[in-house]
Amino acid sequence: MKLLLWIGLMLMLTCAYAQLRHPKASPAQEIRQEIGLCSIGVSYSRPAVRGREIFGELVPYGRIWRVGANESTKIRLSCPVLVAGNPVPAGTYALYAFPEETAWEVAFHRDTTHWGDGRDAYNPAEDLFRFEVYPEVASEGKENFEISFDSIRHDGAQMVWHWDHTRIRIPIAVDTRSAMEAEIQRALSRDPTAQTYYEAARYLQESGRDTDRALDYVDRALELGGDTYYFHRVRSLLLARKGALKEAIRAATRSMELARAEGKDEFVRISKRNIELWKNQLASEGG
Repeated sequence: MKLLLWIGLMLMLTCAYAQLRHPKASPAQEIRQEIGLCSIGVSYSRPAVRGREIFGELVPYGRIWRVGANESTKIRLSCPVLVAGNPVPAGTYALYAFPEETAWEVAFHRDTTHWGDGRDAYNPAEDLFRFEVYPEVASEGKENFEISFDSIRHDGAQMVWHWDHTRIRIPIAVDTRSAMEAEIQRALSRDPTAQTYYEAARYLQESGRDTDRALDYVDRALELGGDTYYFHRVRSLLLARKGALKEAIRAATRSMELARAEGKDEFVRISKRNIELWKNQLASEGG
């Protein structure tokens, strides 16, 4: 019995040593993208074209595709999102697609344990949902399949799939507004600093809303933190949005002076452009 165990162990060790590490034909990649306060991660493999016809041939129409190669593609969400208008709870899901010539179905799937597309093990009842997308013909070909994020805003982005000359865009929306309101109130209730007020003002300025509240915040930042070029820059942008262009020019001029003193050439140029723009607006309005 001991001899048999010893032989089995030696066979296992021999097999283990015989394994050859080698480059993968479809190398793995992991990407992470922050959208607002939400983090989205995708792990997938990147097959290459290698002169082959891809969609309709290598990836047949009408059959499930694993959105890459090797094991199933996974997407990890740190917060709830909307994908093409469909609610998705925080968690990890497998991504699958059903390509057709003119329209695809994309599935967010609960079972993340399948190797590849799952084939006979894949159960459509385990889909969280499916939705339809329309492929674009991309002028620039992509040799290796790529998943990326584009058009990134505080409250959303597009997840982009690109392989050969086919591109898919999937809209993702996050409720950053509610999360940020809670974050602002939390931060302001705990001995806020000048930077706290500035960051709240900048978020509201970048979001294009609550201009008066944002001005109150940036004025408070200036009271607590003194003259700072980036405080004045945000204040100038808020004033311009209110139509107070003369005040905006004064704030931008102060921002430019402070930025120049610190050697921040980029912000000098930004303020200079804004001042010229607002002066031209005033001139056109007869102000």
